[in-house]
Amino acid sequence: MLTRILVGVICVPTLFAVLLLLPPVATAIVVAGISGLASYELLRATKTLGLCTPVVVFSACAMPLCYWALEDGDLMVLVLTVVLLCALFFQAIRRYGGPDAIELDRILMGFFGGLVIPFCLSSLVRMRMMEHGTALILLPFLCAFLTDAGAYFAGVFLGKHKGITKVSPNKSLEGYIGGILSGPVFLLAYGLVLRTAFQMEVSFPLLALYGVLGSAVTEVGDLSFSLIKREFGVKDYGNLLPGHGGMLDRFDSMVFAAPVMLILTRTLPAF
Repeated sequence: MLTRILVGVICVPTLFAVLLLLPPVATAIVVAGISGLASYELLRATKTLGLCTPVVVFSACAMPLCYWALEDGDLMVLVLTVVLLCALFFQAIRRYGGPDAIELDRILMGFFGGLVIPFCLSSLVRMRMMEHGTALILLPFLCAFLTDAGAYFAGVFLGKHKGITKVSPNKSLEGYIGGILSGPVFLLAYGLVLRTAFQMEVSFPLLALYGVLGSAVTEVGDLSFSLIKREFGVKDYGNLLPGHGGMLDRFDSMVFAAPVMLILTRTLPAF
């Protein structure tokens, strides 16, 4: 427990300092590193290593940097998609019918690691480059991190109805509700800070909507990656962060929260 707390105390402030105090290129580099490590951990956990692993990891690292460096980042992402598509299926076609044939689920896992994870996490880079980017980029982190905290404490102190899902049978209904409610509470508090300390015009109803939707998808993201771990019989995706598991263990729900926040801030800007 002490190790877990120490790692959190050191890593979280450092991450926020990079995101808030340094230019957007620093955010792109950090997200590229997170994406590459998360994709590698996913391939390792699902026993997909060897299936064009360098190409998958390269795609994961390159995508966030493309959105920062190129005005038309979507075009380069399309190029990465085609390259990964060809690389994965070339290997599958070459090995088909042999003793080392590649199963379809491994190909799909390569797509998920090389395309879906970095594309969703790249939403952080795109938010950082928007107007009020330093304020916007905290939204998915507040939802992802504080939803987990709210769910944990609600489950510990109020949890009675467990076994809601077989994916996480120890989690209670009260914990899920506490996690979802924590989103709007903390985002409303964040909006109050922005208004009083930085004199920003803030829409509190929209922030509450952000919180509800962000926390809901955070819960779905956490359960989704837990499902993958159960399917492949692993406890954690890695041990990079002592007490916390691997990079993907910490940023699994962010894969869902970040793109939702990007959609909301672009279609329904709260400030």
